Amino acid sequence: MPSPVRIDRSTLAFLADLARHNDRDWFQGQRDRYAAAQADMHAFADALIERMRRHDRIATASGRESLMRIFTDQRFHKDRPPFKPRFAGGLSRVKPALRGSYFYHIEPGRSFVACGFFGPEPADLKRIRTDIAQDPARWKRLLGTKTVRTNFGALIGDQVRTAPRGYPADHPAIDLLRRRQFLLKHAFSDEEVLAADFLDQVVALYRSVRPFFDHMSEVLTTDANGDPLP
Repeated sequence: MPSPVRIDRSTLAFLADLARHNDRDWFQGQRDRYAAAQADMHAFADALIERMRRHDRIATASGRESLMRIFTDQRFHKDRPPFKPRFAGGLSRVKPALRGSYFYHIEPGRSFVACGFFGPEPADLKRIRTDIAQDPARWKRLLGTKTVRTNFGALIGDQVRTAPRGYPADHPAIDLLRRRQFLLKHAFSDEEVLAADFLDQVVALYRSVRPFFDHMSEVLTTDANGDPLP
């Protein structure tokens, strides 16, 4: 039986050192460590994609494609540190039929995975709110299951300050209607990230949101009457 794919302790050590020495001169002297840590994360993300494809249709082609840049964009903010001391990335599902994305963020003391809808387009957000208003009980069931509550807790993400246009402030689902993002997050300790079963844990967490993703996919591919979009 092959050894489990796991994140190496040296990867977290490099990120911890990068957080303490976040400047270009230090980084230039650590290029070999960075390359090794990046390759470690590529391998982990490759394994994650392969496992996810056993039960979902993932559009992201490889771990390399999934991983975000570690370099900070300083064009308009020269005062920002030049590097982001984390490895983060995302997995997209095959659109337009399947909606929702999976995210991972590996950083000493701040690692987490997340699932959901980070920035719905205005038309999609309008359609989501219509569905919430039409059937708030179903939304509360989907997000209130024991599995979701145990794995993620409550929804997180940006909200509008008041009721969105067209909805009364005392609507029974106003807590959902105010949302602009629909995200679920699970934090991990460093030792959990380095454990042999970390990949299994991430896959299980991602898989547990499928009822919510399935509902959102149905909503975002149909009109308010439930008819398929052209």
